Amino acid sequence: MNAPHLTPQARTDWDLLAAPTQEACVFEQAQADHLPQSARRWLLHALAPGTALLRTVELAMHGTIRLGSWRPFDAVQVIAPLLGYVWAATTHLAGLPLGGFDRYRGGEGQMRWRLLGRIPVMSMTGADVARSAAGRLACEFILTPAVALDPRIHWKAVDELHAVARFAIDEEDFEVTLRVGPSGALETASLSRWGNPDKRGFREHVFGVVCERESVFDGVTIPSVLRCGWWPEEFIRITIDWADFR
Repeated sequence: MNAPHLTPQARTDWDLLAAPTQEACVFEQAQADHLPQSARRWLLHALAPGTALLRTVELAMHGTIRLGSWRPFDAVQVIAPLLGYVWAATTHLAGLPLGGFDRYRGGEGQMRWRLLGRIPVMSMTGADVARSAAGRLACEFILTPAVALDPRIHWKAVDELHAVARFAIDEEDFEVTLRVGPSGALETASLSRWGNPDKRGFREHVFGVVCERESVFDGVTIPSVLRCGWWPEEFIRITIDWADFR
């Protein structure tokens, strides 16, 4: 996939994270029997029987992002759950192209954005950025349903509609709460994520995703129209155009 605006390190991360799933087996409904009721309902809805349990995905998307005002963007992303992601996007600021990427892998996070490909607009690294990026990765496991069967993910039932997935990314534990409708469609995902959305310093905030529509790609049903933000405020609205599971 052609991912623009990447530095050599980000390109290396992309290539490593995009490696195909090794020895992927196929999905059988009995594999979900140990999950809480709502999580099992989601997985049976998300994975058609016989679908390969592929854990890496490359995505193409478009949408709007709040940068002062709402602005359209186009982006591509690779996600390897529990390991990392690279998200590369293009939008416009003051009528000029703004491009860059967010990435996380191996405990390191980075945000790097340039106007006209040259003028720095944002460049952030460090422990706070990495911790926040790990929280984003935790929430995005909903885009690769096969990972729900990973033994490193521990599930807890809440009620008929909610379940909590608990797992570690590098040095930090996360708890992602899913709300699953009666049909098995995923409705929301939320977690406590490290961030600085109010510009008052990094601390824990509730981060969430509302899933408004879903699509099927190669036998895998995932949310394809999403509203995301530091609840209750949204900052990005996404439509996934295609997904390539690997």
